[in-house]
Amino acid sequence: MAQRLDGLDLARFLAFVGMVVVNFKIAMGAENEVGTFSLLTGALEGRAAATFVVLAGIGLGLAAMRSEHVQTVSVTIKRAVFLLALGLLNSLIFDADILHYYAFYFLFGVLLIRANTHSLVTSITLLNLAFVAMIFVFDYDTAWDWNNYSYADFWTPIGFIRNLFFNGWHPVIPWLGFLLYGIVLSRTSLSDVSTQHRLILSGMIAFIVAEVASVLISGPLHTIDPELVIFATTEPVPPMPLYTLAGLGAASFVVGFCLRFSDWFRRIGVLRIVTPAGRQTLTLYIAHILIGMGTLEALDMLGGQSLSTSVAASILFCVLATIYAFVWSRFVKRGPIEAAMRSLGG
Repeated sequence: MAQRLDGLDLARFLAFVGMVVVNFKIAMGAENEVGTFSLLTGALEGRAAATFVVLAGIGLGLAAMRSEHVQTVSVTIKRAVFLLALGLLNSLIFDADILHYYAFYFLFGVLLIRANTHSLVTSITLLNLAFVAMIFVFDYDTAWDWNNYSYADFWTPIGFIRNLFFNGWHPVIPWLGFLLYGIVLSRTSLSDVSTQHRLILSGMIAFIVAEVASVLISGPLHTIDPELVIFATTEPVPPMPLYTLAGLGAASFVVGFCLRFSDWFRRIGVLRIVTPAGRQTLTLYIAHILIGMGTLEALDMLGGQSLSTSVAASILFCVLATIYAFVWSRFVKRGPIEAAMRSLGG
């Protein structure tokens, strides 16, 4: 169990670093560059966040195994309310907030926590098919201003529901599937080397298949109708089925890799340094917006920056965040926001 938790904390840390790189890249206006470096950082877009949600599902699944069902439901609902409130406050300053989506992932996830694995896999499939159907029925661009990534009616009931379930940054349909997949993984023998190898291999295959399929399908679809190319995308916006496949593949690989090599990272001393940060990702997520982006704004670096500058800024922030978390953990077991959520939500 110790190895499993350390490996998952390492995976959370890597997912956190990926999210910071992506968010700083967008906030600093460096997303339009081309080249190998751009492709590498672009590969993190949507994948790091998806890995976070899968890890949340694993955590929920493991918690459900350790506690009575009634207690699991009660604690999850309280924490979902906490995340919703925190996420909505965060949305006032950061339009791409993911926390309020998390609240609903957990709410729906805990309702399905007792479903068998086949039902969960079926639900993941249906969520993706439902999103494709919604693309045909509704206008995905509704309320969006893609020039500045603003959403016109987010704070209205209709706009909020549309954003939450359909065309937001991380809509419940189909993103809930990532959390359900995490629950599925929590039921496997994650501590077994054979399981870890299967996750690494299957994750690589899924990711490659999604990307290759996207390339092969895009041409014919463009010939039929340029607007149909959207159905072959592996980009997170909009989250089409090939994106989900790529996201599940990336998450599987990261989880399997971190679990498989956690002992090696422990021996060389890396795990001891990064694990505290992996256990404070909620606090660090808020910090990268308030402190990280706040500092960039104060330095007039939001927009018009090069990709190398944005990556350097994100790495610097992650190093400082890791140092903070390491020092904090010497005195306090949990991060400040994690402690508040546990105090209020159980």
